[in-house]
Amino acid sequence: MDLSVGPIVLLAVAGFVAGALNAAAGGGSLISFPALILVGYPSLTANVTNNVAVAPGYAAGATGYRRELRGQGRRIFPLVIVCFVGSLVGVGLLLVTSQQAFQSVAPFLILAACALLAAQPALGRWLGERSGDDDRPGIGALAGQALAAVYGGYFSAALGVAVLALLGLSFADSLQRLNALKALLQLVIGVVSAMGFALLADVAWTAVAVIAPAAVVGGEVGARLAQKVSDRVLRVGIVAYGVAAAVWLFLR
Repeated sequence: MDLSVGPIVLLAVAGFVAGALNAAAGGGSLISFPALILVGYPSLTANVTNNVAVAPGYAAGATGYRRELRGQGRRIFPLVIVCFVGSLVGVGLLLVTSQQAFQSVAPFLILAACALLAAQPALGRWLGERSGDDDRPGIGALAGQALAAVYGGYFSAALGVAVLALLGLSFADSLQRLNALKALLQLVIGVVSAMGFALLADVAWTAVAVIAPAAVVGGEVGARLAQKVSDRVLRVGIVAYGVAAAVWLFLR
């Protein structure tokens, strides 16, 4: 699909905003995924392309939390393994999903991501009240992250919120340390998914070339924006946009 100037500008703006929102509050894919559909990509191609385009942004988040990962080695290895496998399963499920089937389920996935994002403040307060440390993940923790990875491989919106929520259920630890672990696992899921789609799926590389660098720049701005703008305002705006996008997809 050839893109004219208008769609390129729209995707660049969507990528920038998505990157800024991911850095500030999360849920940026709720902006970039509908934008890809709006410019004319089928929903399945839009999802695959969005997965690849947002993957570079996960690296910055993981790098910024290096210190908080210290002392979590016994958690990291088994969780990375299940996330690696789970994301491959998610990619496999998406590859065998028909365009029509994904088009039907996409609005529900967006609404689920909106619900996760809306619940993020309550999750943060709950995690902040927890203390202590669990050295190794149990079966429940591994199963939970495997499911999150399947979701991330299939549909990336609000992936970080889902991963953090499940980590909070599994480990009694500080929010900063759990955020660091979340950033690493999100990176693993995002990179594995992106590589799988790059090799096996119909990726719109022109759109990736527009969105990915715009999202990286947006991430830099978003990190500063987070210090000046209420995350509640950002979150309400993202959820409202996501719900509107889901309704639009229902009515198409």
